[in-house]
Amino acid sequence: MKVYTTARFDKSYAKAPVRIQRLIDKQIRFLADNLHHPSLHAKKYDASGDIWQARVDGSWRFYFQIVDDAYYLINVMAHPK
Repeated sequence: MKVYTTARFDKSYAKAPVRIQRLIDKQIRFLADNLHHPSLHAKKYDASGDIWQARVDGSWRFYFQIVDDAYYLINVMAHPK
């Protein structure tokens, strides 16, 4: 599948620490290959908005939508616990 980013995602990504950016890049590669990759723990976050959530690590998540044959990355942020 193809992966596209939004301006909001790009801003959040730029503000993330470099270590997290590297992890985000790795997780996006996994997403492009397999939505069900075990390290992603991808799940529907908001069914009404068709928004999905996936793990970057234990404390960061990224959010995306699936449209046709593409993933649109919406945002990445520290996960509130």
